[in-house]
Amino acid sequence: MHEYDVALKRILTRPGSGLLAALTGSAHLRWLNVELPKVSNLRVDLLGVTPNGEFIHFELQSRNERDFALRMAEYLFAIHRHCGRIPRQIVLYVGEKPLRMKNGISGPDLSFRFHLVDVRDLDGEPLLASKNLSDNVIAVLTRLGGEPGTVRRILQRIAEGPTAERGEALMELSILAGLRKLTGEVKREAKKMPIVEDIMDNEIFGPAIRKGLAQGRVEGQMEILQGQIEKRFGRVPPGIRQRLEALKPAQIKAASLRLLDAKRIEDLFAR
Repeated sequence: MHEYDVALKRILTRPGSGLLAALTGSAHLRWLNVELPKVSNLRVDLLGVTPNGEFIHFELQSRNERDFALRMAEYLFAIHRHCGRIPRQIVLYVGEKPLRMKNGISGPDLSFRFHLVDVRDLDGEPLLASKNLSDNVIAVLTRLGGEPGTVRRILQRIAEGPTAERGEALMELSILAGLRKLTGEVKREAKKMPIVEDIMDNEIFGPAIRKGLAQGRVEGQMEILQGQIEKRFGRVPPGIRQRLEALKPAQIKAASLRLLDAKRIEDLFAR
């Protein structure tokens, strides 16, 4: 599981999430831990129930996927079989590339739709102004995150936040910043804030934050490699994509070098 996936789930399920309220109209859901039977043993990202009993299914997506709408339909029917309810489906796209996926399937006697939200379309200013540090952190993924000074503003909010929440918020920021190639800026700006520096030195949060920064760099390298592969060989098959995602940092670098002489996409992997 990607580090960003874990961080986003924590943020969405944390009490008082402004992001959750913006997406669903409800700030409080009762979360269910559901592994769906049959159909490839599907596991949804998040499934919750509102106070009025409505089921809401969340998926977090960081890349465009050709058959994603079909997968969402499979989730819908599997949830109905397992829980006896048809959920409202919301997909939050957090990827770096422009959103190109469709939000439904149409055909003879069939019309299926789900709510597809590009996080860049969310207003970052209310998130940054929120008293909830999780909302402040999410602002880095909105269009506001690319504007000068936004990372500094988020770090300032963390530095001014409740002591018990600072470490986890900084750790989540260090992870999610990797989706926007902002890990270097987070690291530079964090060094300018004494309170944040104290968190970086904390024996519990410090290693996790540094891991998040490193993970962000690795994800950036992987995204560049996959873009180069697509330009050279065309669409990356799912099996090859899984092998790429399993590569360690040194192996990513080696694959990038092999790409220069590779005649087939399989040549990228050591034999």
